Amino acid sequence: MPKPLIIWGAKGHAKVLNEFAASAGYEVIATFDNNPDAAPPIDGVPLHIGEDGFHKWRRDNSGTKLSGAVAIGGERGLVRHEIQQFLTAGGVAPATLLHPTAFVASDAAIGSGSQVLGLAAVGAEARLGEACIINTSAGVDHEGRLGNGVHLAPGARLAGEVCVGDYTLVAVGAVVLPRITIGANCIVGAGAVVTRDIPDNSVVYGNPARIIRSR
Repeated sequence: MPKPLIIWGAKGHAKVLNEFAASAGYEVIATFDNNPDAAPPIDGVPLHIGEDGFHKWRRDNSGTKLSGAVAIGGERGLVRHEIQQFLTAGGVAPATLLHPTAFVASDAAIGSGSQVLGLAAVGAEARLGEACIINTSAGVDHEGRLGNGVHLAPGARLAGEVCVGDYTLVAVGAVVLPRITIGANCIVGAGAVVTRDIPDNSVVYGNPARIIRSR
């Protein structure tokens, strides 16, 4: 019997999670978004708006044991983590979602509410915080350390022993060399090659990656 799952976020990432929800043992029964103009992202699944919409829906479904996923990616890691905490306070358990084609090493640790998507890899002794996204074909090699709310976009690659701080985005196709530390609240631009440590609140682009501005 599939477990009921709700998704917060009404754009493409919700469709990605719904695609493999059944294989992960879930059935999506409701979606939520803060945008009053949002359209339902999944055919046949109702969309509710905002915290008020959630509280009303939750009252109507108070007897249901629920799991939840936050389908908000990109540089909005802090928002993703805060919504996960909001849902948890509302009695919704964070769903840790692993696509059936993903590889997760047996000794890796995946934080609550994190998502490892199609063809992604999490290597030996890697540690992911809460509400992380390892997107399509992205990879965290051995002994990687990711804080809360980190997003590795499609094709991003972290070599061994890389550390990434809370709420940082490593964009599409970026590469981080071994034993590099990237601070919190950073953006590593698409296709960047990171060859040295990056301080908190930095936006970096290029090969080799250079600090363009601060956040």
